[in-house]
Amino acid sequence: MTHWLARTAYSTLLRLLTPAYLLRLWWRGRREAGYRVALTQRLGWGYAPTEPGAVWVHAVSLGETRAAAALLEALRTLRPGVRLLLTHGTATGREAGQALLREGDRQTWLPWDTPGAVRRFLRHHRPAVGVLMETEIWPNLLLGAQAAGVPMVLANARLSEKSFVKGQRIAVLIEPAARTLARVLAQTEADARRLRAAGGAHVQVCGNLKFDVSPNPKLLARGLEWRQRLARPVVLAASTREGEEMPLLQCWQALDAPRPLLLLVPRHPQRFDAVADMAADFGFRLARRSSWAKLPPDEALQADVWLGDSMGEMPLYYAGADVALLGGSFGRYGGQNLIEAAACGCPLVMGPHTYNFAEAAELSLAAGASLRVKDIDEGVARAVALARNPARNEWVQRAFGFASAHRGAAERMARQILAVAGLAADP
Repeated sequence: MTHWLARTAYSTLLRLLTPAYLLRLWWRGRREAGYRVALTQRLGWGYAPTEPGAVWVHAVSLGETRAAAALLEALRTLRPGVRLLLTHGTATGREAGQALLREGDRQTWLPWDTPGAVRRFLRHHRPAVGVLMETEIWPNLLLGAQAAGVPMVLANARLSEKSFVKGQRIAVLIEPAARTLARVLAQTEADARRLRAAGGAHVQVCGNLKFDVSPNPKLLARGLEWRQRLARPVVLAASTREGEEMPLLQCWQALDAPRPLLLLVPRHPQRFDAVADMAADFGFRLARRSSWAKLPPDEALQADVWLGDSMGEMPLYYAGADVALLGGSFGRYGGQNLIEAAACGCPLVMGPHTYNFAEAAELSLAAGASLRVKDIDEGVARAVALARNPARNEWVQRAFGFASAHRGAAERMARQILAVAGLAADP
């Protein structure tokens, strides 16, 4: 009874908030036009005709979509001709997902988690199985899928201690939904333990999909070309979050000349202009990646700071840098995907906050592919020293070794998903 009351209250609240939700999406569309695309799909309407039986994969944002690429490749390898349905929650995730589609695949928004929107979505698409990436547990979606006979899998699942504690406050909603999952494919043993405690059954450890993501070789080659053209050290601040750029720029201003080039890449595109203004306010000569095509012009080579205001080019930035500062780890954001840096051969300096990737961070440290510092002041000092270190290539080789040592999660997860769907994998 308590669970029913909680879900009823939750559903009623979401129905009441629907106008505000749509208004928020429209508002975000001022800067990211993708949010205004196919808005009716958010409520379970306006889908293109489709055939039933697809493997449905939900990758909410850009990071999950990049990780999903390896899973989709494994699914297609094990089951040639499999049809896929991709859903997303953010404009950047949807844009990245378009490149993953093949003939017969479909792409749409994940519906708002009201019973009606979920019911319309499932009735229209009738997938053979649903796959939610990492942390996406939506009560009405999971319970609606159970009612519709669609088995659900939580893949590349992770649950930090901080998120687990927060989740206990709404366990009355989360636990019944988690119990409906046919499989929970966890990244680590620690994640598996917490996911079981949160209500997940059939939990297995399969590893982290991000180790199976191969960087775009064309972007890597272009990044190396940039480094040769620059002929000076480059420190990358990768996927920085709000509150991290100001102290970073203060530290950079305090460095003795000649400074390395600072390549600053904010995580969210809506902040590109604000970060550009911030760098200009410090008096730095700024060059924006969006202002040139393949090779940086001569005036960019003389800049103090490059702003990486482009999407989908992180392999280029990592390959073009001597060392990277991990965004999200100096503020209390839990860090970003540090595996991508290693796959590109870029040594990493991490701040104290990496709880979103706790095991990967420890494995990286143990492999000698990264180092941890207590704050941004120490981070800048260590990063600059490493960028100028003639022995840097040893760090590069350890980074490559760390990235390659943990592959295989994509195939393990794909086999589990196909088994749940009742689709045989090729031997």
